Amino acid sequence: MGQIRLDKWIAAGALLTRSETKKAIKAGRVTVDGQVCKKPEQKLDQTQARVFLDGKAVAYEACIYLMMNKPAGFVSASKDRREKTVMSLLDRPYRDLFPVGRLDKDTEGLLLLTNDGPLAHELLAPGRHVDKTYYARLDGPVGEKEIAAFREGLDIGDDKLTLPARLEIGKKAEEVWITIQEGRFHQIKRMARAVGRTVIYLRRISMGPLTLDERLEPGQYRRLTREELALLGRDSGCPFPEKMS
Repeated sequence: MGQIRLDKWIAAGALLTRSETKKAIKAGRVTVDGQVCKKPEQKLDQTQARVFLDGKAVAYEACIYLMMNKPAGFVSASKDRREKTVMSLLDRPYRDLFPVGRLDKDTEGLLLLTNDGPLAHELLAPGRHVDKTYYARLDGPVGEKEIAAFREGLDIGDDKLTLPARLEIGKKAEEVWITIQEGRFHQIKRMARAVGRTVIYLRRISMGPLTLDERLEPGQYRRLTREELALLGRDSGCPFPEKMS
């Protein structure tokens, strides 16, 4: 995994600013492998070093992965001058975190928050054809005709038809599961409108290999488990507690 500067390790693991990190190190509050270290530039082995700040272990996390059950009323953005963002639901200021893709303000469900740019690209790039499945309640029933229309591609007012999508109908004909491989603006709502229906409730339940943890109440989040990271082809190198935030 390579080596990391002590100040970068402390700043990322303890969520301190650069100035706070340097002050803590200079004050002798940081130990490395049992010895006080006052050199911010000291290089540490990610797999071997044992770092403590004020007697508490500090783990280095190169990348952070959080699964959130996004509630309605929040926008999927890192910052917004007018609206509440999903970042305001976090209990601490995770550095460089951003939501992967967007859910509409009134849409609930699975939202991945990370600082792993390459992963975000893999999940969102149109050419990757990553499945995203939504549960929706419509204002009326749909049937075989709509299933075929979704499968063939719909005209939702863009230059191109939508890619083939899967429409599955529940016990009630107005309750459906829709799987798409794109992320166009208001896509699910526009697809429903194209077949004469209106979405009255929408929740994303899966994205690629990740499925929403049903134990998470709207607004709650947790770190991804090692198993989920493995499905994404990622390895954190540090422990991921199961405890929900």
